[in-house]
Amino acid sequence: MPIDSHLLVLFTLTTIVAMITPGPDMLFILGCGMRGGPRAGLLATAGVATSEAVHVAVAAAGLAALFQAVPVAFTVVRIVGAAYLIYLGVQMLRNRKGLDSEMPVEAGGRMSGRRAFTSGLLTNLLNPKMVTFTIAFLPQFINPQLGQVWLQFAILGAILIALEFVVDGAVGVLAGRIGGWLRRRAAARRRVDIATGGIFIGLGVRLAVER
Repeated sequence: MPIDSHLLVLFTLTTIVAMITPGPDMLFILGCGMRGGPRAGLLATAGVATSEAVHVAVAAAGLAALFQAVPVAFTVVRIVGAAYLIYLGVQMLRNRKGLDSEMPVEAGGRMSGRRAFTSGLLTNLLNPKMVTFTIAFLPQFINPQLGQVWLQFAILGAILIALEFVVDGAVGVLAGRIGGWLRRRAAARRRVDIATGGIFIGLGVRLAVER
């Protein structure tokens, strides 16, 4: 066994508790599902999960030393990520008013699956807090005495990504089904756009002001 079985159980339980607690990722996927349907919710989850795979690789390679060597890099990446979220939210609010939106949509004004995936990927990649969290969290469940530290990181990362799909993926699909029903009603659809845009703007502001 390349990983400590007791640490593995503890990691799984801790991650499940963290996953079911509403956070930025879950809210983002919820918004995508409401705006684009179950497919968009799943693809947003896939985007977030892909970025988490990158974070795990970064943690395993120890590249987070960049934030320690160049502190301003943390601030720059945080502000860029916040600005991107706010941009998405503003586009949704503009679309509510019938203005041309730069956000690619499918028939019926729905968020495209490609944009849902890309947004989930970029939003998480541009959140340095996710990188630092991964670097601080994963090593707690690794036993260097067993060797093959990179493999232990890979196993924990695979579990993290799998749980991401199970928990947040289910949220995205459920939100998509509810949002699909609402989108068939014009007044309700405007409220969906307002709510989703507000979620994205709120997340962006939160990411910008948190330290």
